[in-house]
Amino acid sequence: MASCIRKASLWHFLSSEEQKCGIHRKIKKVFCEVNKSLLCLLCSNSQEHQDHRHCPVDWAAKECEEKLIKKMRFLSEKACENHRNLNMETTRTRGWKDYVSLRIEAIRAQYQKMPAFLHEEGQHYLERLQKNGEDIFQQLNESKARMEHSREMLRAMYEELKEMGYKPDVELLQAFGDILYRCELLLLQVPRPVNPELSTGPITGLVDKLRGFRVDITLHPERANSHIFLHGDLRSMNVGCDPQDDPRITAAPGCFLSWGAQTFTFGKYYWQVHVGDSCNWAFGVCNNYWKEKRQNDKIDEEKGLFLLGYVKEDVHCSLFTTSPLVVQYVPRPTNEVGVFLNCEDRTVSFVDVDKSSLIHTITNCSFSPPLRPIHCCSHF
Repeated sequence: MASCIRKASLWHFLSSEEQKCGIHRKIKKVFCEVNKSLLCLLCSNSQEHQDHRHCPVDWAAKECEEKLIKKMRFLSEKACENHRNLNMETTRTRGWKDYVSLRIEAIRAQYQKMPAFLHEEGQHYLERLQKNGEDIFQQLNESKARMEHSREMLRAMYEELKEMGYKPDVELLQAFGDILYRCELLLLQVPRPVNPELSTGPITGLVDKLRGFRVDITLHPERANSHIFLHGDLRSMNVGCDPQDDPRITAAPGCFLSWGAQTFTFGKYYWQVHVGDSCNWAFGVCNNYWKEKRQNDKIDEEKGLFLLGYVKEDVHCSLFTTSPLVVQYVPRPTNEVGVFLNCEDRTVSFVDVDKSSLIHTITNCSFSPPLRPIHCCSHF
């Protein structure tokens, strides 16, 4: 009905004397896409316009309306994406200084356990880490400001497109090219989130020292069903993208779970896990009751799981640790990861073996011995 009214209104407008061709006194039924002008049939065949692309005015108007609707839909999607990214950047910015402070303390604690001649190396490491953290904090704030500006620009452009949809077809045809160009330009300028990754450096002698506690781990693999300690689908892991969203770790039906044959009650133990360039894995240690419990609970609300994991969803990747569930903003390991269990200190540490660098130490672990190694991976 609305389409019929618009079409009738268009032809009423074009049929008026003042809108007829000034040269031939004919109705301008043709739209020139090059000049964005209305022409009569005779003018459209003239030497000036004969090489241009033409179409009936009502066809051109309908095509513009369809393009306008599609562009508004796409603009809305980009606005939603920008909103999600802004929430993620806000969350990261809010917790960044605390994250860096905790990492500094973890590195300092590690160097305090090393020989005295490495203390100078440790001091330089901490200074670089502090500077790196400050630089990224500034980048996060700048990124957040760009996204806030983009939010307002996208909102204004959407309203302009919406208003354009109510204009007469002739105005729509003549102005559409300009607004489409400005819209495309704006979409190209929508900012992407910062990748806040702290650089890591080698801690001299770290891996050699830990290998003094090395044990051989025997794993008993089994195919896990949906009622295991992981909740849902491992690929849906997305931590910190929205302040209102709780972090979740999930496992797919094709999830393979391995339990260590050994259990540990006291002492210090170290073993290595090969990860290569794979993704969708998690491993570490757990309180033994997890092997018996096997229920569909959320990882971040449960105690007794002390894991390092890496998950990928679409183009987004997350390296994380549990107890509590936290994204780790350091380079992902690409070969061997060392796991160091210290029952006395109630800590579980993960190290990048190739780089001899600390990934993370989970402190104040709620151990309930016996403890058991655990490894989970998904194949899609």
